[in-house]
Amino acid sequence: MADLTLSDTQLDRYARHIILREIGGGGQMRLLKSHIAVIGAGGIGSPALQYLAAAGVGQLTIIDDDHVERSNLQRQTLFGTDDIGRMKVEAAADALARLNPDSKLRLHATRIDSANADDLLASADCILDGSDNFATRLAVADAALRLQIPLVSAAIGGFEGQLAVYRGWEIDKPCYRCFVGGDPDRADISCADQGVLGAMTGVIGSLAAIEAVRAVVPFGDDMAGKLLLADGLSMRFRTLTLPKDPGCPACVLV
Repeated sequence: MADLTLSDTQLDRYARHIILREIGGGGQMRLLKSHIAVIGAGGIGSPALQYLAAAGVGQLTIIDDDHVERSNLQRQTLFGTDDIGRMKVEAAADALARLNPDSKLRLHATRIDSANADDLLASADCILDGSDNFATRLAVADAALRLQIPLVSAAIGGFEGQLAVYRGWEIDKPCYRCFVGGDPDRADISCADQGVLGAMTGVIGSLAAIEAVRAVVPFGDDMAGKLLLADGLSMRFRTLTLPKDPGCPACVLV
């Protein structure tokens, strides 16, 4: 991609980023050149997409095969009542286009799986996974490992959320399978089954957006190899170390 310079409009739009020593004008230009793929435009994907678009990420790929339902509106802040019945990727694109025309959008109204994951994700600089089932998470994680693309993985249930960054091709960093194993028949518990605090999806989705920005413009402490646990009932946050599994079959193949 050709070198970019910030226009007067962009200097104004991104002024609060540019004055941050850790980002600056150079970091903002890296964001404008970057490509981040987001899996799921739901509770986690909604705030993540909003903040990534607002941050000036140059290209956002949105992958989701679902339609907007009334029960989504309690937490999926990209959508309104008039969007009920629309494809989520289309409704999300309309909202993000209003937010920031600098972000170019690639929409895939399809379910990502092991057969299409590499093609959908190959050009991304970072992958943010907010999907709601284990099989999809494994397919995305395996593709991220093969393609050596940083994976920001976020999940939520009830009043709790978790967030981790995976770069399993690095000798001292775990992959997703180091953490969860690899049972594809593992039971999924959905928000419909256990409920979810709407605002907690905003917290975890926003934190996931921070990690996606950090993957493009490194700043602060590296989160790879750590697991952030958030508990909305006690308002406590804990960070655990995730070791690399020396017997992980996925890491061995990289």
